Amino acid sequence: MNIVAVAGTGTDVGKTFVGAALLRALRARGCDFVPRKPVQSFAPGDAVTDADVLAHAAGLDAADVCRSHRWLPTPMAPPMAAEALGLPPFTVNELAAESTAGLPDRARVLVETAGGVRSPVAADGDCGDLIRSLAPTLVVLVADAGLGTINAVRLSVDALRHPRIVVHLNRFDAGCDLHGRNLEWLTDRDGLLVTTDIEVLAEYVEGTCG
Repeated sequence: MNIVAVAGTGTDVGKTFVGAALLRALRARGCDFVPRKPVQSFAPGDAVTDADVLAHAAGLDAADVCRSHRWLPTPMAPPMAAEALGLPPFTVNELAAESTAGLPDRARVLVETAGGVRSPVAADGDCGDLIRSLAPTLVVLVADAGLGTINAVRLSVDALRHPRIVVHLNRFDAGCDLHGRNLEWLTDRDGLLVTTDIEVLAEYVEGTCG
């Protein structure tokens, strides 16, 4: 099973936007991935959740992307949200198993995590732990292109401890001097593989996991 994990350097860096755009780009190439959101927390009034966005990009139902008992209508880290809602705790291994349950052995799966790499995702671990439990072929680390991203990317890469990571700088503006310098530093000095364009990212994912 080819699993691509989509992680983020923090909350609101655009993981779901990038994940959905990547799904569409891969689908246009004839390389379909099944999206999974192991658990999601959100504000009670939110009309559209991450699972809805990923489902729409893949032509699926949101309940298939994130199992209904993992929808937590409280805007906190998932294990905190479950506790606040009076729900039983869940583990990293449970989330990992549910993410691939019922899928064929040769399935291509895109799993989006929640929050940042070290954000709690279950009672016994964070998103980095979940990614290690999933043992993905590739990790796409979504980061903001602006101020602070070098520190955030370095910390996240160190925490992930995965041999194959591609960093995607979301909202990259080629005309912004800071964005360009961040890109140059991450690639030339840190030796990271970095993309700024969804089509380029899709080409790399297809070549690695297609």
